[in-house]
Amino acid sequence: MLLYKAMRVFKSFKIALKLDALVLPPLSFRSSVARFSTSLGAPKFPKRTRPPLILSTKSMASSISTPNPVVRVKDKIELTEIEEKIFNRLLGTLRHFNLETQLRVAGGWVRDKLLGKDCYDIDIALDNMLGSEFVDKVREYLLTVGEEAQGVAVIPCNPEQSKHLETARMRIFDIWIDFVNLRCEEYSENSRIPTKQKFGTAEEDAYRRDLTINSLFYNINSSLVEDMTKRGISDLKFGKIVTPLPPKATFMDDPLRVLRAIRFCARFEFTLDEELKVAASCEEVKSALAAKISRERIGVEIDLMMAGNQPVKAMSYICDLTLFWTVFTLPSNTEPEVPDVCNRLCIACQEATWNLLQLIKCVTFNDEQKRLSMYAALFLPIRKFTFKDKKSKKIPVVNHIFRESLKRKASDAETVVQVHHALEKFLTLIPLLVSKEEIQPNGVDWGVECADVPDTSRIRVLTGLLLREIKDFWPVALLLATLLYPANVDYTEDLLNRRFELEKRKELFDVIYNEIVKLGLQNVWEVKPLVNGKEIMNILQLKSGGPLVREWQQKILAWQLARPSGTFEECQDWIRESHSKRVKLNE
Repeated sequence: MLLYKAMRVFKSFKIALKLDALVLPPLSFRSSVARFSTSLGAPKFPKRTRPPLILSTKSMASSISTPNPVVRVKDKIELTEIEEKIFNRLLGTLRHFNLETQLRVAGGWVRDKLLGKDCYDIDIALDNMLGSEFVDKVREYLLTVGEEAQGVAVIPCNPEQSKHLETARMRIFDIWIDFVNLRCEEYSENSRIPTKQKFGTAEEDAYRRDLTINSLFYNINSSLVEDMTKRGISDLKFGKIVTPLPPKATFMDDPLRVLRAIRFCARFEFTLDEELKVAASCEEVKSALAAKISRERIGVEIDLMMAGNQPVKAMSYICDLTLFWTVFTLPSNTEPEVPDVCNRLCIACQEATWNLLQLIKCVTFNDEQKRLSMYAALFLPIRKFTFKDKKSKKIPVVNHIFRESLKRKASDAETVVQVHHALEKFLTLIPLLVSKEEIQPNGVDWGVECADVPDTSRIRVLTGLLLREIKDFWPVALLLATLLYPANVDYTEDLLNRRFELEKRKELFDVIYNEIVKLGLQNVWEVKPLVNGKEIMNILQLKSGGPLVREWQQKILAWQLARPSGTFEECQDWIRESHSKRVKLNE
């Protein structure tokens, strides 16, 4: 048992620990940096050195005893009425069948309850039987007391999906409960599939978990919290992210734990253990993360970070631990070449966007807008980078990151790429919306002719077409555009040095947002065209649809945006008149 042996060695470890220093470039640079454009160069940074950190058991003990707790942790777990009923039914099952099974709630539920947070994710670990066996007995017991089990299911182990343990589920009082046995596992060097698996003790199970704060048990039989690692509660009180065993051993057994450590650290605003940082950033662990963990599982962890309460902290840790390009892998034929400073610039853009988002009050961003805005901001510096697919077609690398590096849904990739395209159009519209001057924007393909649009309506038409293209995510595109406005200024050094000028950019966002509202365009994509495709064919006497009908649909949208009070009959007359002129010109 590799982990158990390591646990015994770790517990008897009395000699001094010597850790190599983790040297990372700072977030701000005084030296010159590459320009924020598609022609970024690769800057050279001076090497920084510092003496290695030496920790003795004596100094470790004194450092633990000196500081005061920074996190309020409850002395005992207080059960809700529903939780008490659930646990009473489980204890009733033990009494009914004379079972000596110890029932322990494991992991996140215990941690969250001690922190005074609600948690409905109840995982129960059994010390002497499989989850499916115990669920059958619970179901039988419930029938004897006049209750019926709900939603009983068994999820078999599936090593290909990194599901190595059978899990039984059932719903009691409308709460889903998972049942698994305590386990002890051994793994091969290049796989997450256990080579050996058996019933384990509570202590073995605790030490094989990812973090000490997630290794706590609540013993339902005794109504007590069990801290098998002897430091789970202490680390929770002092806000520390620490592994139960030496971090490198823990990470090599399951490299995904690196990302989980980062996610929990950001979520609770805790501190990463120094030895954990060294292990997480070592080449062996990074290689194992890339080779042993499926991209789907990596994508799930990243998405939880992006949707969480501290996405910038999470991404900053990934960058600081030199994991950025291990997680967000790029195609080998990416053009142009990605400079060294790019990952830092990605974090800076995300931080600026997050901070600006907190200031904006004129519009409330929903959860989905916030989540995808964090992706769009993170990938701002590489939004113009491309690669060629098998058909030699140029594809945005952002598309590759979503579909291949993270294996996220295609709609996320499409939305973020659309946001990036839309912000370029916003950059040309902002000066027009601010000054309200009738100027034709240059350098952007708007996909429609504006020759028939009155000068006084041109801004409304172009803005309306843009918003119809991006729909609900136009505030996200505007948010990012305000960070990069004006477009002819290089903000690389300001971003890296965190000179964000947030108040100025917040004012600009408010001005543009309010102007769009005044134009009545905030939900313009919900407006139906006055004339549909079939009607266009009838008016133009066409036998079939095709490019010509699509062309007229865009023209009709422009006409309608320029004349918000226009009627169906007026639009028909305009179509006939415009078509007649076109025919005469082609004769």
